[in-house]
Amino acid sequence: MTQRAEFATVRDRLAVEDLVTAYAVALDDGDWAAYHGLFTTDGRADYRSAGGIEGEAARVAAWLAESLTRFAMRQHLIVNRQVRFGVLEHDTGDTVRVRADYLNPMRLADATGSAAPDLVCGGRYDFGLLRTPDGWRLREVVVHEKWRRLPAGQPGTP
Repeated sequence: MTQRAEFATVRDRLAVEDLVTAYAVALDDGDWAAYHGLFTTDGRADYRSAGGIEGEAARVAAWLAESLTRFAMRQHLIVNRQVRFGVLEHDTGDTVRVRADYLNPMRLADATGSAAPDLVCGGRYDFGLLRTPDGWRLREVVVHEKWRRLPAGQPGTP
Protein backbone atom coordinates (compact mmCIF):
# COMPACT_ATOMS: atom_id res chain seq x y z
CA MET A 1 0.00 0.00 0.00
CA THR A 2 1.33 3.42 -0.91
CA GLN A 3 1.59 6.28 1.53
CA ARG A 4 -1.23 8.04 -0.35
CA ALA A 5 -3.51 5.00 0.02
CA GLU A 6 -2.57 4.64 3.68
CA PHE A 7 -3.37 8.32 4.28
CA ALA A 8 -6.75 7.95 2.53
CA THR A 9 -7.56 4.91 4.69
CA VAL A 10 -6.65 6.75 7.89
CA ARG A 11 -8.68 9.79 6.79
CA ASP A 12 -11.70 7.57 6.05
CA ARG A 13 -11.37 5.76 9.35
CA LEU A 14 -11.29 9.04 11.27
CA ALA A 15 -14.37 10.25 9.36
CA VAL A 16 -16.17 7.01 10.23
CA GLU A 17 -15.21 7.40 13.90
CA ASP A 18 -16.50 11.00 13.81
CA LEU A 19 -19.82 9.86 12.33
CA VAL A 20 -20.36 7.22 15.03
CA THR A 21 -19.52 9.82 17.68
CA ALA A 22 -21.90 12.33 16.06
CA TYR A 23 -24.62 9.67 16.23
CA ALA A 24 -24.11 9.24 19.99
CA VAL A 25 -24.01 13.00 20.59
CA ALA A 26 -27.21 13.59 18.57
CA LEU A 27 -29.02 10.93 20.63
CA ASP A 28 -27.75 12.26 23.93
CA ASP A 29 -28.48 15.91 23.10
CA GLY A 30 -31.87 15.16 21.55
CA ASP A 31 -30.83 16.86 18.32
CA TRP A 32 -33.19 15.01 16.01
CA ALA A 33 -32.45 17.13 12.95
CA ALA A 34 -28.74 16.30 13.34
CA TYR A 35 -29.62 12.62 13.94
CA HIS A 36 -31.65 12.49 10.72
CA GLY A 37 -28.89 14.34 8.83
CA LEU A 38 -26.39 11.58 9.63
CA PHE A 39 -28.31 9.12 7.44
CA THR A 40 -28.47 8.55 3.70
CA THR A 41 -31.80 9.41 2.07
CA ASP A 42 -32.80 5.73 2.30
CA GLY A 43 -31.21 5.22 5.75
CA ARG A 44 -32.97 3.04 8.32
CA ALA A 45 -32.64 2.29 12.02
CA ASP A 46 -33.78 -0.73 14.02
CA TYR A 47 -34.34 -0.35 17.77
CA ARG A 48 -36.67 -3.36 18.15
CA SER A 49 -34.33 -5.32 20.44
CA ALA A 50 -34.53 -2.40 22.90
CA GLY A 51 -38.33 -2.24 22.76
CA GLY A 52 -38.43 0.31 19.95
CA ILE A 53 -39.31 0.48 16.29
CA GLU A 54 -37.63 -0.12 12.94
CA GLY A 55 -37.94 2.13 9.93
CA GLU A 56 -36.85 5.10 7.90
CA ALA A 57 -34.55 7.50 9.76
CA ALA A 58 -37.02 10.42 9.96
CA ARG A 59 -39.75 8.16 11.39
CA VAL A 60 -37.34 6.68 13.93
CA ALA A 61 -36.08 10.16 14.88
CA ALA A 62 -39.68 11.22 15.61
CA TRP A 63 -40.21 8.10 17.73
CA LEU A 64 -36.97 8.72 19.64
CA ALA A 65 -37.91 12.36 20.25
CA GLU A 66 -41.15 11.24 21.88
CA SER A 67 -39.80 8.15 23.68
CA LEU A 68 -36.75 9.76 25.23
CA THR A 69 -38.52 12.76 26.77
CA ARG A 70 -38.86 10.80 30.02
CA PHE A 71 -35.08 10.89 30.44
CA ALA A 72 -33.50 14.05 31.80
CA MET A 73 -30.02 12.77 30.88
CA ARG A 74 -28.66 10.27 28.34
CA GLN A 75 -25.07 9.28 27.76
CA HIS A 76 -24.18 6.80 25.03
CA LEU A 77 -20.68 5.40 25.39
CA ILE A 78 -19.76 3.57 22.18
CA VAL A 79 -16.59 1.47 22.50
CA ASN A 80 -14.70 -1.50 21.04
CA ARG A 81 -15.32 -0.31 17.48
CA GLN A 82 -14.49 -2.79 14.74
CA VAL A 83 -14.32 -1.03 11.37
CA ARG A 84 -14.41 -3.03 8.11
CA PHE A 85 -14.22 -1.27 4.76
CA GLY A 86 -16.11 -2.98 1.95
CA VAL A 87 -16.74 -2.92 -1.75
CA LEU A 88 -19.68 -1.41 -3.61
CA GLU A 89 -19.95 -1.62 -7.40
CA HIS A 90 -16.37 -2.91 -7.63
CA ASP A 91 -14.83 0.19 -6.02
CA THR A 92 -12.89 -0.41 -2.82
CA GLY A 93 -13.82 1.60 0.23
CA ASP A 94 -17.34 2.81 -0.60
CA THR A 95 -18.98 1.01 2.31
CA VAL A 96 -18.13 0.40 5.93
CA ARG A 97 -19.47 -1.98 8.56
CA VAL A 98 -18.90 -0.97 12.18
CA ARG A 99 -19.64 -3.24 15.11
CA ALA A 100 -19.37 -1.53 18.45
CA ASP A 101 -20.43 -2.16 22.02
CA TYR A 102 -22.39 0.43 23.93
CA LEU A 103 -23.18 1.36 27.49
CA ASN A 104 -26.07 3.77 27.94
CA PRO A 105 -26.84 5.22 31.37
CA MET A 106 -29.95 7.39 31.46
CA ARG A 107 -31.44 9.44 34.27
CA LEU A 108 -35.20 9.44 34.66
CA ALA A 109 -36.92 12.71 35.50
CA ASP A 110 -39.68 12.52 38.08
CA ALA A 111 -42.87 14.56 38.05
CA THR A 112 -41.16 17.59 39.63
CA GLY A 113 -38.28 17.49 37.17
CA SER A 114 -35.64 16.44 39.68
CA ALA A 115 -33.42 13.45 39.03
CA ALA A 116 -34.64 9.93 39.76
CA PRO A 117 -32.67 6.66 39.79
CA ASP A 118 -30.77 5.56 36.70
CA LEU A 119 -31.71 3.13 34.00
CA VAL A 120 -28.68 1.53 32.36
CA CYS A 121 -28.54 -0.71 29.32
CA GLY A 122 -25.84 -2.18 27.14
CA GLY A 123 -25.37 -4.09 23.96
CA ARG A 124 -23.95 -3.85 20.48
CA TYR A 125 -24.52 -1.60 17.49
CA ASP A 126 -24.19 -2.69 13.88
CA PHE A 127 -23.69 0.34 11.66
CA GLY A 128 -23.71 0.24 7.88
CA LEU A 129 -22.17 3.33 6.27
CA LEU A 130 -22.02 4.55 2.71
CA ARG A 131 -19.66 7.05 1.12
CA THR A 132 -21.75 9.84 -0.45
CA PRO A 133 -20.82 13.09 -2.21
CA ASP A 134 -21.38 14.74 1.21
CA GLY A 135 -19.10 12.30 3.03
CA TRP A 136 -19.85 9.17 5.05
CA ARG A 137 -23.49 8.66 6.04
CA LEU A 138 -25.37 6.00 7.97
CA ARG A 139 -27.34 3.66 5.78
CA GLU A 140 -28.33 1.32 8.58
CA VAL A 141 -28.21 1.23 12.37
CA VAL A 142 -29.23 -1.92 14.23
CA VAL A 143 -29.29 -2.04 18.02
CA HIS A 144 -28.75 -5.39 19.75
CA GLU A 145 -29.59 -4.70 23.39
CA LYS A 146 -28.03 -7.43 25.55
CA TRP A 147 -28.99 -6.29 29.04
CA ARG A 148 -30.88 -3.67 30.98
CA ARG A 149 -30.95 -2.62 34.64
CA LEU A 150 -34.06 -0.76 35.75
CA PRO A 151 -34.25 1.18 39.00
CA ALA A 152 -36.14 -0.55 41.80
CA GLY A 153 -39.87 0.09 41.58
CA GLN A 154 -39.84 1.22 37.93
CA PRO A 155 -42.18 -0.89 35.76
CA GLY A 156 -41.67 -1.62 32.07
CA THR A 157 -39.08 -0.53 29.58
CA PRO A 158 -38.35 2.77 27.87
